[in-house]
Amino acid sequence: MELEDIINQRVNKIKSLKDKGIDPYPRKFSCSANIGEVLADFKEAKTVSLAGRLVAKRGHGKACFSNIQDQTGKIQLYIKEDDIGKEKFDFFKDIDIGDIIGIKGELFKTHTGEITVKINDVQVLSKAIKPLPEKWHGLKDIEIRYRQRYLDLIANKEVKEIFEARSKIIGFIRKFLDDKGYLEVETPMLQPIPGGAAGRPFKSFHNEFDMDVYLRIAPELYLKRLLVGGFDKVYEINRSFRNEGVSTRHNPEFTMLEVYTAYADYEDVMKLTEDLVSSLVMSIKGTTKIDYQGKTIDWAPPWDRRSFAKVVKDMFDINPDDEAKVMVEKLKAKRTHIDVTDKLTRSQVMKIVEDMLQQEAVSKPLFFIDYFSSLSPLSKKKKDNPLLAERFELFVAGLEIANAYSELNDPQEQSLRLKEEIEARDNPDIKKIDEDFIEALEYGMPPAGGLGIGIDRLVMLLTDQPSIKDVILFPLLKQKEEQE
Repeated sequence: MELEDIINQRVNKIKSLKDKGIDPYPRKFSCSANIGEVLADFKEAKTVSLAGRLVAKRGHGKACFSNIQDQTGKIQLYIKEDDIGKEKFDFFKDIDIGDIIGIKGELFKTHTGEITVKINDVQVLSKAIKPLPEKWHGLKDIEIRYRQRYLDLIANKEVKEIFEARSKIIGFIRKFLDDKGYLEVETPMLQPIPGGAAGRPFKSFHNEFDMDVYLRIAPELYLKRLLVGGFDKVYEINRSFRNEGVSTRHNPEFTMLEVYTAYADYEDVMKLTEDLVSSLVMSIKGTTKIDYQGKTIDWAPPWDRRSFAKVVKDMFDINPDDEAKVMVEKLKAKRTHIDVTDKLTRSQVMKIVEDMLQQEAVSKPLFFIDYFSSLSPLSKKKKDNPLLAERFELFVAGLEIANAYSELNDPQEQSLRLKEEIEARDNPDIKKIDEDFIEALEYGMPPAGGLGIGIDRLVMLLTDQPSIKDVILFPLLKQKEEQE
């Protein structure tokens, strides 16, 4: 049967129900429990009322087996004409796979031991007009899975488990930080000047104020204002936005954890990161050794450390005080296949280097330390070597997971370094620094350690998913072309 015919048939069923005075979209249904609770606490002949989506139907003359599922599980139903009467039995036979129904009945076990509900009443709670996709039990079409995530969740149990795990991961992080005395806060998503990270923002316009506004690329500068205001330990699980490329590791809208601790430095933050993430892995997986894309990662601390400055010196003879043009020439000399030009900024050059190095961090989390100060405008410089910053980035299985600093709190130096960074960037949307942030620093911000962790990538690692789209419920996709 063609899709159009199926839809017309179901629309006619809706009209038929309404003609009989039956509402195919009623307002409420009272459940005695969810399916998971019923399966966990089975009692023979216990009366239950359950609701869920009809996902299977097997007719046997005047008796019928079927299955419904809700968020917690799936259960078998049994209905028999002699028990329920012809009218109700015919009504049930007319229900389609994909419809959401409510049932009442008694529990029993079949001869194979399967927990089943013997139906004595049934009600349509939402009549589905469109059928589930063909072979929906094993829905594999990537385009459908991402674009119509609701079908993916219906069809693939493991997908639902990924997002349940994501919720547990975020819940664990919140509890961990709350228990350590951190305060969860919220900072603006619309900002007059985007800052706190290098990235191209999404631009909009506020009609009432007659001003340009930007979706935040990071909450960092506002969280530091809170340190000035006297909150010593704060965190935000935030949505941030970058108007840049899309890949298996990048989505324009993403979730970050940012944590700020007054009177701490990046060494303290490194310890916090090890404690938080290793405890998270143990809580979620029950072990610190887990597989990611065929490789075993041991999350047990302490984690390895490596000097970024030493690695790029050894590999490319690049020094922290080299001009960008010199860095490019050295890269070309060592890696002629790299597509670079003399117009590349230092940060772009170092991103190329980082991409090469990412593949090395496989069997254990790896802290890269000793980043160049010129690439870290929000970080304190190392006391014994001002060319290097008190900064680390965390890499796991080739993914950059975290970035952290000893936060720069000298307002004069911060103003100067932000101006230098803006001049080096080719970004028309960021041409001035956030003077209000500099003014806040002038009132005095305590020394602090700051941490940013990419939640989406962390979830990828803990659920063994190869793409960031697999751990975001509704990733941004290119619009489908209009049908001619």
